[in-house]
Amino acid sequence: MYKALSALKSSPATRTSQNTATKPQKSTSVGKLFEFQSQLPKLPVPALSETLPKYLSTVEPLLSKDEFAQTKNLVEKFGQSSQGQELQRRLEARAAEPGRANWLEEWWNDLSYMGYRDPVTPYVSYFYTYKDDKLRRKPTQRAAAIVRAAWAFRAQVASGELAPEMARTTPLCSYSYNYMFNATRIPKRPSDIEATYDLGANQHITVARNNQFFTLELVHDGQLLSAAEIESQLDRIVERADSTAAVPVGVLTSDNRDLWADNYELLAQASPQNAQTLEKLQSSAFLLCLDDTKPVTREECHRTYWHGNGSNRWFDKSLQFIVCDNAKAGFLGEHSSMDGTPTCRLNDYVLDQTLNNKVDLGSTNVRADLSEPEALRFVTPPTVVRAIEQAAGRFSKVIGQHQLRVLQYEAFGKDEIKKLGFSPDGFVQMAIQLGYFKMYGKSRATYEAAATRKFLHGRTETCRSVSNESVAFCRAFEDNAQGVQDKLAALQAAVKTHGAYAKACSEGKGVDRHLLGLRLVLRAGEEKPEIFQDPAYVRSCHWNLSTSQLSSEHFEGWGFSEVVPDGYGIAYTIRKDALIFHIAAMQNEFGLNSDHLAHYIKEAATEMRATVLAAKLAAAPKL
Repeated sequence: MYKALSALKSSPATRTSQNTATKPQKSTSVGKLFEFQSQLPKLPVPALSETLPKYLSTVEPLLSKDEFAQTKNLVEKFGQSSQGQELQRRLEARAAEPGRANWLEEWWNDLSYMGYRDPVTPYVSYFYTYKDDKLRRKPTQRAAAIVRAAWAFRAQVASGELAPEMARTTPLCSYSYNYMFNATRIPKRPSDIEATYDLGANQHITVARNNQFFTLELVHDGQLLSAAEIESQLDRIVERADSTAAVPVGVLTSDNRDLWADNYELLAQASPQNAQTLEKLQSSAFLLCLDDTKPVTREECHRTYWHGNGSNRWFDKSLQFIVCDNAKAGFLGEHSSMDGTPTCRLNDYVLDQTLNNKVDLGSTNVRADLSEPEALRFVTPPTVVRAIEQAAGRFSKVIGQHQLRVLQYEAFGKDEIKKLGFSPDGFVQMAIQLGYFKMYGKSRATYEAAATRKFLHGRTETCRSVSNESVAFCRAFEDNAQGVQDKLAALQAAVKTHGAYAKACSEGKGVDRHLLGLRLVLRAGEEKPEIFQDPAYVRSCHWNLSTSQLSSEHFEGWGFSEVVPDGYGIAYTIRKDALIFHIAAMQNEFGLNSDHLAHYIKEAATEMRATVLAAKLAAAPKL
């Protein structure tokens, strides 16, 4: 997920290959999926007069009165300065450049993803945990059904027949669907690149088992393999992989991106065969990981799909479906070119098709002339083996530094929250705020991802969840002298403020992306404006809570990591009758405790519902 921004890197390099289409400047795709692309507005550049007061309202609850007075002076000074006006002019000029789809896109993709050098797992990628499939208890049987369902979705993307996503009546940008299938991230210094491959020419998937990789062609004699045939081929792969051992090359993809870039070249140059193997793996439609583990608890499942053993994965691939030996299943997504909403749609489709037995499984017959799945072999001289061993050690260290708690809160969910008269997301955000306040006695900067996909090539904006109203709400609920009506009013005000800010973000009128753009149009040698040197700016962008919601009735949760060493990563799912929180943090000198935060969020949600019900009961007419 989003990490603290580093210095701006150079633009990502381009990669050319006989089989590769490099990242285009604009989509040339056709069909229903892309029918609204030419009509989408461009991401706006808000006026300074709009952003600066809004920024002040978001930093005030994080500062003392004296600190806020100082910050207000700097902000007003910047807004009135010739430098502020010039930076705004430059940003508006960039947004108006002919042929530029989105003024933020190149900067954002490089700073937050391609130029970000920490390992993609656990720091960038995200995962989904699936509900169990009661119809398919055998792991390769479930995997085969998942493959068939995912392939059906892929066919709709390839043909353009998939309907575009809509926010009620507003179409959302479909550009990121170009990077869903047959796509991979490739390590490079100083910034990685994204490669996509022709869907028609590459109708194979990569299967991982026992730290080994196999190519499985899904079309034979012009006909898609049936689920029975895929299952048979997967059984062959499991038997072969479990009867031998191999050097776990996949763990290289778990490493720091600069180290992986160096080792990528080392691996590719070790043998011409390795370059061919990399090309075959990277060009596949997606990865299917058949893990030999049997996770049971929620935490075990989340850790399996989040990172696994580090070796039975290729973390650079955009899509990885994971099925365990007890038929538990999940998904891992590489975040650099695609946010969560398109993959949430993909996975919701896969689960709807498989769990409700809608998926077209094809014939039950298995053709006798199916070729043996091809093992993808890497030549691993001692230098490569040594690099793999070192990468494995670093992976174990990074994962060992992380704690995780999954809170499955089953007292109520979306339906009950709506009956109480609240936005489900706003209510849950305030439960997180109150839980954190109970634990630490204060509110700190909170990031919630807000989609800006109603704009061409739009991705996200930061919804700043902490407000004067949210702090007042937390204080009211922790004050026993406050009555239930006052507490209800405070909660209503906090949720209303949150909803208004979230709506502004979806309209491209948050503060964080605009302020980032103003920073980035500074030229070499120019003085950095005081507003960006202000400790308040740094504090307000230090995300002690990084949160995001993706919801599906088919998910048992999802997750990602924290974004700062002294913070928590909270991914939550709002189901009709339950709330699921994935709470991740580091185990370090800051004394973070995911178990305790889960306890307080649960306590907060329970108290909030009880307070609302008590206030409504007290206000009801007496008989």
